[in-house]
Amino acid sequence: MNYEEFNHFCGSFAGTSHVVQWGNSDVWKVGGKVFAIGGWSDGSQAAFTFKTSNLNFDFLSDCEGYKPAPYFASRGMKWIQQVETSGKLDDDLKYYLSESYRIVASGLSKRKQRELGIDHLAESGS
Repeated sequence: MNYEEFNHFCGSFAGTSHVVQWGNSDVWKVGGKVFAIGGWSDGSQAAFTFKTSNLNFDFLSDCEGYKPAPYFASRGMKWIQQVETSGKLDDDLKYYLSESYRIVASGLSKRKQRELGIDHLAESGS
């Protein structure tokens, strides 16, 4: 996945906003809360950062192509950075970006979810 594909995918979620910040990174938010970052790589290779469940954080921390996210993980937050961007993990990345969106959106107040038109997340549990 490249940054253009990443931005297109993240933009497909309801109630999202995009800003460029933190060293020219593509930062995706839902309800003002970050759920995905494209950038922060070591060098010219693309890297994608997302929030995970505790279980997925523990699992991905030990998987090739992933590492605990710089800045976030060192502060105890469950964020992972995918650094393998040859394309073989694109389907996995889409799943983890979707999960990150769900985790962050579900943490918003019910009022904010209604305002964004995403209150179905709390009702369906997904």
